[in-house]
Amino acid sequence: MTQESSGARWKADGALLLLTVFWGLTFVVVKDALAFADPFTFITLRFVVGGGVMAAVARGRMFAPGIMSKGLLLAGVLFICFALQTVGLQTTTPSRAAFLTGLNVLFVPLLSMVLLRRLPRLGTAVGVVLAAVGLYWLTRPTPNDAVTGDAGMGGLQLGDWLSIGCALAYAGHILLTERFASRDNTVGLVAVQLVGVAVMSALCLPFVERKLEWTQPLVVAVLTCGVLASAFAILVQTWGQARTSAVRAALIFAMEPVFASAYSVAVGHEVLGVKEWLGGALIVVGVFASELGTVVWDGWRARGRTPAA
Repeated sequence: MTQESSGARWKADGALLLLTVFWGLTFVVVKDALAFADPFTFITLRFVVGGGVMAAVARGRMFAPGIMSKGLLLAGVLFICFALQTVGLQTTTPSRAAFLTGLNVLFVPLLSMVLLRRLPRLGTAVGVVLAAVGLYWLTRPTPNDAVTGDAGMGGLQLGDWLSIGCALAYAGHILLTERFASRDNTVGLVAVQLVGVAVMSALCLPFVERKLEWTQPLVVAVLTCGVLASAFAILVQTWGQARTSAVRAALIFAMEPVFASAYSVAVGHEVLGVKEWLGGALIVVGVFASELGTVVWDGWRARGRTPAA
């Protein structure tokens, strides 16, 4: 790997990490917004705003060769992600939703092995294992689970299972984004995705029980999630994934539940115990193990290929 490509990768990783911090905060924002709107109405409003912004920026680039078909495929997977996550947030806490969604850190390399026949590097594999153990500690069911109160369901309820489904769908979206992301027409690809999700969400409205109360928190949530967490964030994600691997992106995104939990606790939504914070710490260690382990491994291999003087 050249110094230029290595530098681009680190810039992409840094951008994705900042994006992850912001995404973590939106779990609480969306949870609060669902008091005033049903999930599909909120998703529709969010993506109408985000799609409108990106369509205005992209203009004709949405219709460039190959962009429409790739964007619509990504839109379908992205719609599944947000539908499962938003509906799930009705019956689980922001931190549990975030940590369960973070299981994509485990699903991405597994799907990558199955679909792309690509084995992760040693550092990445160690990071995935540590992050998976951390996620287990954070979501480990107990008989007196404070969220469900139902030991018969193994500490998990419908919202938790929907979040796990979101993790699987999001892993697929990360892999497809890596495959389709272009350094030349990122804006067009993102615009098609957001408009596509807006249309798909709107088509669901006649078949669900609708609720809409225009309040200041809802308007703030729609604008924040539409412009920043959807349009800008997915643009940054697509740009970053054109310069780094899907597995590395997934490990960076594994930090999202840590930020979501910290914010949720800070605003008084919930209280986390020792095992939850221990799990969060393991996720952080897993991310750093992947980053530093890959650098060490590449350096060791480079030295091994250097001819003796």
